[in-house]
Amino acid sequence: MDFNQLMKMDGFQAILYSLVDVIDTGIHIIDRKGLTIVYNKKMAEIEGMDPKDVLGERIHDIFKFKEETESTLNRALHSGKVTENSKQTYFNSLGQQISTINNTYPIFDTKQKIIGAIEVAKDITNLERIIRDNILNKGDTQYTFESILGVSENFLEVIEKSKRSTRTSSSILIVGETGTGKELFAQSIHNGSSRSKHPFISQNCAALPDSLIEGILFGTKKGAFTGSVERPGLFEQAEGGTILLDEINSLNPSLQAKLLRALQERTIRRVGDTKDKKIDVRVIATINEDPIDAISSDRLRKDLYYRLSVVSLFIPPLRERKADISLLVQSFIKKFNALFEMNIEGISEEVYALFYEYEWPGNVRELEHIIEGAMNLLEPGDTCIEISHLPTLFKKKAHMEEAESKSIVDPLPHVGTLPLDDYIAHTEKLYLEKVLKEHNHNISQAAKALNISRQSLQYRLKKYQAKNPLT
Repeated sequence: MDFNQLMKMDGFQAILYSLVDVIDTGIHIIDRKGLTIVYNKKMAEIEGMDPKDVLGERIHDIFKFKEETESTLNRALHSGKVTENSKQTYFNSLGQQISTINNTYPIFDTKQKIIGAIEVAKDITNLERIIRDNILNKGDTQYTFESILGVSENFLEVIEKSKRSTRTSSSILIVGETGTGKELFAQSIHNGSSRSKHPFISQNCAALPDSLIEGILFGTKKGAFTGSVERPGLFEQAEGGTILLDEINSLNPSLQAKLLRALQERTIRRVGDTKDKKIDVRVIATINEDPIDAISSDRLRKDLYYRLSVVSLFIPPLRERKADISLLVQSFIKKFNALFEMNIEGISEEVYALFYEYEWPGNVRELEHIIEGAMNLLEPGDTCIEISHLPTLFKKKAHMEEAESKSIVDPLPHVGTLPLDDYIAHTEKLYLEKVLKEHNHNISQAAKALNISRQSLQYRLKKYQAKNPLT
């Protein structure tokens, strides 16, 4: 029975397609005539093609190679040659370059005649782009401590602690929600340190596929796989400087273990190599959730956390530093005035009131986007941002929060007029006590319910023990 007959058996084709479409690896099969008969979803994703444009077609009618023999599938079909771990670069019908690592095999019938070929492919198209885009030389690290704006006490404490950390090369873990400015702090620390003349390399770990990340971070040795080249990883390229690993909790456990070893031994080993290479790199890592929660949920190794958090910086979210809103607003208006060639002077009192009521889930980044969006809606001659200029979605969200806040009962109905700070402090103290009681005084659970870090909750509790407002 040849391959085409097998494909026509009842149910076989459906079983085959169901299997190959759930595999997270590209699968491409051609028959004895060189026509595509199997082309799974992952392969379509890798090559940027619609399966209907590839099925039933010859490879060289769809993809472009430098010469016929460069198609490993056609090579397997015509010569019966097996190709393993071979790098192949070619172009799809849109002219987009594709790079893959392929394992390609001829398919034989019972008489050992070649009746087709199958290719299993892994995508490495973005490898060089990822490496190139994440290297920041000294001139590209634009932020210093002068760039960090804030007058809130809790925020100023973080700035001061960050400045002190520039004197050493210890690892740093920066904890903060999305949009709080973690990379701003990392660049400022680098620029304020003795490493400032050396490279600063930033890599978002969540943006890397597991199949490529080890080679990107630690480099590859020629011969590690067919087509591989001698390539330094980001750690080697950051020699003498600083590497920022953003969203460290997105790394898989095995990579976290290798990173831990690199931190402990101050050495790295390229993929495919047998020798270690010493490195002199300061590591700054960021995480956008409470590290304790990440550890308990197995998203962060406990031993890696202890190694990274020699210095821990907890950046407060904007809702905990609303005194900084005015300063930030003026800074963003100044920035976009220059970009848009406008002359906006500020925002109205109504807008300020709305900003102070809003909880800012997107933090400083969200505030910046709101200001940018509003300035795009201003008419020529306008000099002030009004409620009408704010993005519609933001106004809806803000008004929803305002409606919810009106339903809150006054916690001090029998107390006369108080200084605002005393009223807010006592209200916060009562609310923290209520939430703690609801969670049996479990700090971690209460902090999670309050959507703040465990350390932030402990700080607040200690503050109210030291100075108990109105009691």
